[in-house]
Amino acid sequence: MQYDTGKHCVYYHRYHIVWSTKYRYKVLTGALRLRVRDICRQVCRENEVDILRGVLSSDHVHMFVSVPPKLAISDLVRKMKGRSSYRAQREFPAIRKRYWGCRFWGRGYFSTTNGAITEDIVLQYLENHIADPTGARW
Repeated sequence: MQYDTGKHCVYYHRYHIVWSTKYRYKVLTGALRLRVRDICRQVCRENEVDILRGVLSSDHVHMFVSVPPKLAISDLVRKMKGRSSYRAQREFPAIRKRYWGCRFWGRGYFSTTNGAITEDIVLQYLENHIADPTGARW
């Protein structure tokens, strides 16, 4: 286990977060999948979040991240979902037609720390998560 450091703190905050597309439509394929991945990476980089592992399925996103204590996990998810939804609908007109209510992602998200299970189990789960071999990895 390796601790991270901030200006005035030492921390070990690892979160497994998951969120899905609205109605679980399987739209995260091809260029849209790559664009959503790039946007999530950009948001994490801007907020000093380290992506330890991530998997994009066709209808949901899994991420295992290290989050600094100054950032609430709800704010991180809000920023990733908000920016990716806005840009995806702007850059991919077919998505705007499918999601006519301007909501690309489902309402909620799942998050857990890895306190009850080991980090190796989460990483193994993410490695074996995708059933189809064309899944995009971070």
